[in-house]
Amino acid sequence: MTLGEMLHKQALRDPEATALFCGDEKISYGELDESSSRFACWLLDHGLQRGDRVAIHWCNSIEAAQVFFAAFKAGLIAVPVNLRMKPPEVAWILEQSQSAICFCQPGLAPNVKLADSGSLCDVLTALPELITGPEPTLPMVGEDEPAVLLYTSGSTSKPKGAIHTHRTLGEAIRLMVENILDPNDVVLTMTSMMHAIGLGCLLSAIRLGRHAVLLPAFDPAAALDAIERFGCTFALGLPALLQFVVEEQVRSPRDTNSLRTVFAGGDRVPVDLQERFAAACGVPLREIFGMSETYMVCFNPLRAIRQGSMGLPCGEVEVRIVDGEDRDLPEGTTGEMVVRSPATCIGYWNDPSATHALLRGGWLHTGDLASRDYDGYLWFQGRRKEIIVRAGSNISPQEVEEVLYQHPGVLEAGVTGTPDPVYGERVVAFVSLRKGAALGEKELREHLRIWLADYKVPERILFTPELPKGATGKVHRLSLKSMFAKSMRPLSV
Repeated sequence: MTLGEMLHKQALRDPEATALFCGDEKISYGELDESSSRFACWLLDHGLQRGDRVAIHWCNSIEAAQVFFAAFKAGLIAVPVNLRMKPPEVAWILEQSQSAICFCQPGLAPNVKLADSGSLCDVLTALPELITGPEPTLPMVGEDEPAVLLYTSGSTSKPKGAIHTHRTLGEAIRLMVENILDPNDVVLTMTSMMHAIGLGCLLSAIRLGRHAVLLPAFDPAAALDAIERFGCTFALGLPALLQFVVEEQVRSPRDTNSLRTVFAGGDRVPVDLQERFAAACGVPLREIFGMSETYMVCFNPLRAIRQGSMGLPCGEVEVRIVDGEDRDLPEGTTGEMVVRSPATCIGYWNDPSATHALLRGGWLHTGDLASRDYDGYLWFQGRRKEIIVRAGSNISPQEVEEVLYQHPGVLEAGVTGTPDPVYGERVVAFVSLRKGAALGEKELREHLRIWLADYKVPERILFTPELPKGATGKVHRLSLKSMFAKSMRPLSV
């Protein structure tokens, strides 16, 4: 079943019974099905061809949902673009994906149009007017055709587009519905649909055939108000966001009695946060682990929560802990976590070498270090890749370093992450200046903000005559972590 067929199936059950809510707006699944079908035909009538990429740069909204499903039904590939990205980052995704068109929220249009200068991508800030009439004729779309490219930072300096087909994304949604949702859930989508978590929540609600509630943008008060107003029963969010939900609930309590299931994923979930959330909201906060490349891998079952762990493998998902030669390691030993799942992406867009490294031997190599205890629970132990994960968003140190090197006063730069109780990690940069250069943190941050999303800009920039090097002459990031821990004051929250 393709994703378009999934929506159509739920619309046929009762066209007006279930709906997508966003603020004071709503659209029934029947209306979403009909409008996205007409939209799909509009896209094909206006020159897009099977397999073309459709970029989406829009906040959580009914319009964004319509674009996704129109692309799915037309046999096009949706390319969600992170809302926090700056023009150079947007330009990279538009160019690397070779998107033919970009639907962009009006307020974000200046960034996209700056990014798009010199390319052939059309930028539209409004959905087309769709004329009613006979039921539109849609093309036959296969389950193994690509449906979406989810861009995620990897071990290189630029984001890579994980290719999910209708089958792999459908399997990801099935695993969520069968393992962590209840048949009567009302799903709150508090994370952007431009992120794997937010898109997964929306699609799960539709597969379930239940109401979906979208937050246009994350706000802890709005999240709690939505739970109270719509009787939301299920939520999945980033740990950093749920920290703020707890603080808001303590400050101004709402009725959260409808909540039955709340998961945190995308980053490590502190035990302290789990305890404070349960006390404030009356429901356990359970840790879950997944990746854009394969969605849900493991989770803590309700009646067998092991705080601090990532939980047990989900459904038929297989997880191994291996050494550098992909040999299995015994319980209690730390190694790389590799995964085999029906929801695993088929590779990275236009990047065969990265695809081979990711999927070698038929197993997805996460780059994350973990151990398995004797009861089968998985415990996160660190990252083989040097990615910094700040509030669930991947940040490549090399990407930040490249922008630092663009400043004429910078001789050397090294970027690393440092632990943070709210965001999981924060970004720290070490810089060695050219002789005669006079730079401060403020000037370098202003330079970085031109090219990078704000969440990628280092909270601290420290100046040092020389950066530590490894045996190959590369900057040794582990030494940077030690330098920061030993000689710098703690970061304020």
